[in-house]
Amino acid sequence: MSLASGSRDGACPVGSHTEWDPLEEVVVGRLDGARFPPRHPAVTCNVPAGARRLTGLAGGLRYPRALVGPAQEELDGFVELLRSLDIVVRRPDPVNQRRRFGTPGWSSRGFCTACPRDSMLVVGDEIIETPMAWRCRYFETHAYRTLLKEYFRRGARWTSAPKPQLTDDLFDPDYRTPGPGEPMRYLLTEAEPVFDAADFVRAGRDLFVTRSNVTNRSGIAWLRRHLGPGYRIHEIESRCRTPMHIDTTFLPLAPGKVLVNPEYVNVDRLPEVLDSWDVLVAPEPDPIKGRLLGITSMCGRWLSMNVLMIDEKRVIADQHHTAMLRALEGWGFETVPCRFMHYAPFGGSFHCATLDIRRRGELRSYTD
Repeated sequence: MSLASGSRDGACPVGSHTEWDPLEEVVVGRLDGARFPPRHPAVTCNVPAGARRLTGLAGGLRYPRALVGPAQEELDGFVELLRSLDIVVRRPDPVNQRRRFGTPGWSSRGFCTACPRDSMLVVGDEIIETPMAWRCRYFETHAYRTLLKEYFRRGARWTSAPKPQLTDDLFDPDYRTPGPGEPMRYLLTEAEPVFDAADFVRAGRDLFVTRSNVTNRSGIAWLRRHLGPGYRIHEIESRCRTPMHIDTTFLPLAPGKVLVNPEYVNVDRLPEVLDSWDVLVAPEPDPIKGRLLGITSMCGRWLSMNVLMIDEKRVIADQHHTAMLRALEGWGFETVPCRFMHYAPFGGSFHCATLDIRRRGELRSYTD
């Protein structure tokens, strides 16, 4: 078996149960051909004001070199870092995002393949393609089909959740972002199951999820039934007014240790299964300098939490976020700083930009 294929002799190439077991193989996204997501309520209700205005003006257009260049340089450095840590890195195929596609009810252009964490969920030896709510991401996993078919041939389980229709009845036409003190509401109806994989994190037999503007209750119910009684899915209540993806809200870092966002999470209302865990409260994020990043980031200021565990002690974090680095070190972790600030206009940071294919460890419960 070659190093490029990445698995131990005779072993299934896919196997990941937690966010912290020793990382052996990972898929890292690409920026090739990235385009601003076409304007749609599912996009504009979730991104910061600057990116929302930019999407309105440039939706469907190619990202300019001024954004792609610095991000590509940092992405190359991140890939080099992972390989220096003896982690096998796999990449999706380049895709022509300009090409228009559609269903009988709508058409769209694509977005990018920067964040494999969104479109696929690895649970044990199974890769699940998720039914995402953004129309521009409908065929995003096609960029990974070369890898998916290889993993399947070598023994992995490969599942696709029901492909959503994404018709207008999935999106509440009267939706508006709830203001402070108002009851929480969501863009999505329950017309069909939809969810992004990035709204889930794993801790062995327990998964944690946030309901969001890309993940509805039906989507959570589908995954709960699909995984069956061997797994427990717990909902994390988020106070974010525009929730999308759990990994800037709640992120397990090691057995019995979870990082939480104090702005979004009331630590007194966490699921009871976490009563014995250490709750690590994220520090205030360091301010982002530079007007261009400020108006083009697709993410909120808590992207400082979007770290990647190499194992239960070592963690890759952005070198800009010194408060987070110091906090992680104070909690007993060994930090591996890396530059990645310019990836934010494409949808995320280290956790978003990766998909754990194989982490060395066995399935067990960490909450009993």
